[in-house]
Amino acid sequence: MMHSKPDSMCTGFENPVELSRRKMLQRFGMGLGGIALSQLESGRMLHARDGVLKQLHHTPRAKRVIYLFQSGGPSQLDLFDYRPELEKVHGQQLPDEIRQGQRLTAMSGNQASLPMVKSPFKFAQHGESGQWISDALPHISGIADDICIIRSMHTEAINHGPAVTHMQTGSQFPGRPSMGAWLDYGLGTENDDLPAFVVLVTKNKGGQPLLTRLWGSGFLPSRFQGTRFRSGQDPVLYLSNPQGLSTEARRQMLDRLQELHELKLQQQSSPDLESRIAQYELAFRMQQSIPEVTNTADEPEHTFNLYGQAAKNPGSYAANCLLARRLAERGVRFIQLYHPGWDQHGGLVGGLRNQAKETDQASAALVTDLKQRGLLDDTLIIWGGEFGRTNYCQGKLNGENFGRDHHPRCFSLWMAGGGIQGGVTHGETDPLGYNIADNPVHVHDFQATILHLLGIDHERLTFKYQGRRFRLTDVHGEVVNNIIS
Repeated sequence: MMHSKPDSMCTGFENPVELSRRKMLQRFGMGLGGIALSQLESGRMLHARDGVLKQLHHTPRAKRVIYLFQSGGPSQLDLFDYRPELEKVHGQQLPDEIRQGQRLTAMSGNQASLPMVKSPFKFAQHGESGQWISDALPHISGIADDICIIRSMHTEAINHGPAVTHMQTGSQFPGRPSMGAWLDYGLGTENDDLPAFVVLVTKNKGGQPLLTRLWGSGFLPSRFQGTRFRSGQDPVLYLSNPQGLSTEARRQMLDRLQELHELKLQQQSSPDLESRIAQYELAFRMQQSIPEVTNTADEPEHTFNLYGQAAKNPGSYAANCLLARRLAERGVRFIQLYHPGWDQHGGLVGGLRNQAKETDQASAALVTDLKQRGLLDDTLIIWGGEFGRTNYCQGKLNGENFGRDHHPRCFSLWMAGGGIQGGVTHGETDPLGYNIADNPVHVHDFQATILHLLGIDHERLTFKYQGRRFRLTDVHGEVVNNIIS
């Protein structure tokens, strides 16, 4: 069970101190909405800059996060977890003492044979640190000394929906706030003219569906949900004025609406109404800020050479990585990229090479670009998926025409910047790459570490809902101190 903490240790709209303050203000004829509305005139909203944490729990190492989520489950055995022992047992059956009765998915659980397969990719050591990375990722290999590879991630979820939801929200079940929403709620934003939480999805990619709840606010107020940017003339849907409506007319409409809201808030405080007002005003300011930040025409040619020419194609993974850097420069707190298509149940060699080709150069370029601009030290970058892949073949083993099934027991991801030690490999799997042998890192440990790097004690950022204090890490989680510089 999660141990309860005194109210003074928790933060949220339910805090008794906040409630008494609100009642006091209402008693004098000015609700919190009145204060918020009075600040609209100067273009600043209540909580537009500050989150509920009025003071961080400790000195932060990072100010912002860029999460490069590789949806579908990249094969750690073909990218980061070099297991030469598999070359010796290629084609042999997975030993019972290795599997230990662990459940398999329905896709390979009914196979009469589970032949282990070596990686068709070549591994080598890179950088002064000597990190093992496969030849599928030549550009990421070039930043080996800047990244920390965690080989010992594990999760309970064995299918995509629950596993992605677990990584993004801390729970396998829908309805919880996403990580970006928690950070917006706790820390607020550094930029009044842009959302604190932005989502970018690679366009025209197949793979497992990515639902909006993955960047939703759950039971937190709706203003903390992620704002998805799309490619094209309208990066944010319904942001532009309708045809025939001028900016001046929109401003007048908002001013009149403000007056009506003020009358309502003087009668009764309403957090939902306050959130709606904040969203209206942010949307108005975004009409100016969004076109500026998404227009990469001012980027020099050497930047496109760094990220790859695909960065000139709005909505591509490379373009989204470049846009992530531009958003980070402007103080956006949490930038979430999704790149689907890593679900190689068959045709792994060609499929994984294509995925790597689409993501390798731009991922490495983002680290390099931020480092050159002096932003890497306080920007945490994360690259990884929801689980790993099996060391055995799904279906029949036919040369290099094979696939790997889902494997939650161990998988790899990497982190860089924001207080993370570069050139470090954390955790180890067994010689056959099936179980964790050393330093396991659970999903909640991973999330606790992210919050820690941002100055937050993961047990103290909570929100009371249906009689219980919820947090991102649910009821457990330990900071992985060994990877922090």
